[in-house]
Amino acid sequence: MIVAFEGWNDAGDAASTAATYLADAWKARTFASIDPEDFFDFTSTRPQVRLVDGITRRIDWPVNEFRTASLPGTDRDVVFLHGTEPQLRWRTFAHAVLDVAQTLGVEMVITLGALLAEVPHTRPVRVTGTAVDEALVARLGLQRSRYEGPTGIVGVLHDALSRAGLVSASLWATVPHYVGQTPSPKATLALVERTAEVLDCPLVTTDLDLAAAAYERQVSEAVEADEDAAAYVHSLEANDEDGEDGLHVEGGDAIAAEVERFLRDHGPAGGP
Repeated sequence: MIVAFEGWNDAGDAASTAATYLADAWKARTFASIDPEDFFDFTSTRPQVRLVDGITRRIDWPVNEFRTASLPGTDRDVVFLHGTEPQLRWRTFAHAVLDVAQTLGVEMVITLGALLAEVPHTRPVRVTGTAVDEALVARLGLQRSRYEGPTGIVGVLHDALSRAGLVSASLWATVPHYVGQTPSPKATLALVERTAEVLDCPLVTTDLDLAAAAYERQVSEAVEADEDAAAYVHSLEANDEDGEDGLHVEGGDAIAAEVERFLRDHGPAGGP
């Protein structure tokens, strides 16, 4: 099962877009959703009214949907849970997800996240993977999670899965904080590639490759047009230890520390 929530842990929309991209690429079909009534404060996350055919009014509520697909070239299936991080009754929500996972015989759950960090947009996106289960850490080349501090629905979900004996992992991509409000196809691509690697299911991502290249080019043009911004990005490049050889860091101590710093700075709204 691949899980991604829109919200605080979705910098540059990278995690939610990665989940949607994978689901669409593998032609996933929606089969269930979680009723939002018990899990959202609608004064904070308001439903949206839209017109259908320019006449009929329709209300769209916050949604968390399950989709499923067959993994190409394998005898396995994948389940997706994509939606908005709930605000209420996290334990109940986590157990609802757990019930679906157990009913469908899910063997592993992967959550996707993206965080703002002091990294330049010109370098390869850093992705780190963490897990609690030692066997999974060794098999997938991840890190054992040592995070302590405030947590959110992702952390509550991992706890529920662990207590039920279902292994889980978390993949995080970094997004430059100075373009954090802009969708990042580059970070999306990094998460898509890492997830496909974990699932041992190669995927052609030509359209996403092109979008990532265009994103980097457009951000570079905007940065170079501002003298202060250009100087700042050049300083980030100079401080980037892996900038010269283009090393793609996965599970390194530096990025793991960055994840933990991000989570602590964002208080009780979230955590791994």
